[in-house]
Amino acid sequence: MFKKILIANRGEIACRVIKTARRMGIQTVAVYSDADARAPFVQMADEAVHIGPSPAAQSYLIADKIIAACKATGAEAVHPGYGFLSERTSFAEQLKAEGIEFIGPPVNAIAAMGDKIESKKLAKEAGVNVVPGFVGEIEDTEHAVRISDEIGYPVMMKASAGGGGKGMRLAYSEKDVREGFEAVKREGLNSFGDDRVFIEKFILNPRHIEIQILGDKHGNVLYLNERECSIQRRHQKVVEEAPSPFVSPEMRKAMGEQCVALAKAVGYFSAGTVELIVSGADPSGKSFYFLEMNTRLQVEHPVTECITGIDLVEQMIRVAAGEKLSFGQADVKIDGWAIENRVYAEDPYRGFLPSTGRLVRYAPPVPGWEGGIRGVEGVRIDDGVMEGGEVSMFYDPMIAKLITWGQTRDEAADKQIEALDRFEIEGLGHNIDFVSAIMQHPRFRSGELTTGFIAEEYPEGFSGAEASDQTLRHLAAIAGFVMTARSDRARQVSGQLDSELEPPYDWVVAMGGKAFAVSLGEDVTVDGEAVDIGVSYTPGDRLIEASVDGVNYGVKIEPSRTGLRLTSHGAIHKAQILPAALAPLTAHMIEKVPPDLSKFLICPMPGLLVSLNVAEGDKVEAGQPLAVVEAMKMENILRAEKSATVKKVNAKAGDSLAVDAVILELE
Repeated sequence: MFKKILIANRGEIACRVIKTARRMGIQTVAVYSDADARAPFVQMADEAVHIGPSPAAQSYLIADKIIAACKATGAEAVHPGYGFLSERTSFAEQLKAEGIEFIGPPVNAIAAMGDKIESKKLAKEAGVNVVPGFVGEIEDTEHAVRISDEIGYPVMMKASAGGGGKGMRLAYSEKDVREGFEAVKREGLNSFGDDRVFIEKFILNPRHIEIQILGDKHGNVLYLNERECSIQRRHQKVVEEAPSPFVSPEMRKAMGEQCVALAKAVGYFSAGTVELIVSGADPSGKSFYFLEMNTRLQVEHPVTECITGIDLVEQMIRVAAGEKLSFGQADVKIDGWAIENRVYAEDPYRGFLPSTGRLVRYAPPVPGWEGGIRGVEGVRIDDGVMEGGEVSMFYDPMIAKLITWGQTRDEAADKQIEALDRFEIEGLGHNIDFVSAIMQHPRFRSGELTTGFIAEEYPEGFSGAEASDQTLRHLAAIAGFVMTARSDRARQVSGQLDSELEPPYDWVVAMGGKAFAVSLGEDVTVDGEAVDIGVSYTPGDRLIEASVDGVNYGVKIEPSRTGLRLTSHGAIHKAQILPAALAPLTAHMIEKVPPDLSKFLICPMPGLLVSLNVAEGDKVEAGQPLAVVEAMKMENILRAEKSATVKKVNAKAGDSLAVDAVILELE
């Protein structure tokens, strides 16, 4: 077994590998860029080596710097995590030449599966079902249009070397192909150094299901069941679970055996994942097709660990050290259900715009990866950030992964809601409310998932989870209790209020388009009906625990000018709270009308202005592309909201723009 390994990665996955290595008695070396100098993974490792400036292209993607760090510290092996150099054959070859073990699959397997075009050919030869499509090189946009017409719309255009949702466009028509083909090429070149594109048929009602593979250097290859990863946004996974509510034992066996056959065909060992697209329109479950193989550890590996009891990082290290797998296919079981939600630094209330910045407040519901692979009472946090740290513009915007385990799928989902309510993040936007809303959604609970779930269920964007009348009544009672406590504290401040002045006990709480009369006397009542309430709250608390009529709530509270902002169960509730005697006077208040911003093209996120498609004096039509802004390595097309004429242009291609910067004005 290795005595010392280096982790060629950062953030939560670096922390994750370090914890398993520490448990195995293996020393660890971290490498870090300028932006990560004070990151938790650097502090956790036994040694740390600085490898360059913040951009990944100048630090984490430079193999020579990683190898130099290995030599300087005496690291015998390298775990690449995911992303960065994890699937780069040249890196694995360089390590081999230097006598350093790569904790991953053999070079030939990485090469074979890393090229999406070649991997489809290999999958077909190995007897794996493949999606109809064009697997040759595409010359130009006109060629792409001809191919798409032959396959039949809709089609998916993908960068051959792509991954992580980058370099992908769905086209429903020739117009979409013409508009998106060059963008796919650019994203592939910018992110992966390869502008080749392939096109395939888009499967109707598609479900994204993947099979976890694990093999050793002695010819043993197993499948560790499946993961359902259908809930995605912009082809980026948001929610993952294991097992899948769609997969039957017969389907699991058929998929698993095909994936094992593919792995054996390329001499695979270590952990890997075969991604499949499954037609939800086929109830037999037989319509599943090879999508790609990821020759590395997946972001969502914890859900597989939770239901199998197998530490995948430990197995990768043992396999790299030459050990045989200590278990067989018959030993791989399914115990309970696990769900993972990715907590991202993005604002779902503003179209999921990236939200980089400092974590002014960061308090997860349980400590980080503690209590084994299932965490504390079935709640596990995999993170790589700390309070006061920064979510940098240079890397992926993921803050943490929240994993829950339960005996049933509903139990795992309920634990997600409870844990998300108790997740405190301040200083930047995050998607906690959004993933909580998904956990509560009737369609999610039914298991009727497709990759179009988010687009279909939130076509107008996200404005918070829908709250029931009961939830609003309960939150109104909590708001009344909090305001009474705050008023009572205020009158005790010396010199502020008469200490003999009684705080208000009767309130009108306006929230969600409704007004509730809340009274706190011997009994607490809402609209005259008694509620059984217990609240743990001291003025100044940001998170309160409450129970109302037997329902438990974790509520994040923030004072506002007219009352409180209460965040719970996947929504922000802006509550206007007034003493009952004053509430009638609100009818005489003048309504504040928001300014009209439709005449401005506003940059919705910090980013680079890649192109500006219009000039002063140009006439534009509603829906016409006006500009392209790149953020987090993704290109975003900004379109005209209405027909107008360009009055003034304030920026040019190549400019770095701040959020809400005015790119141009219309008249």
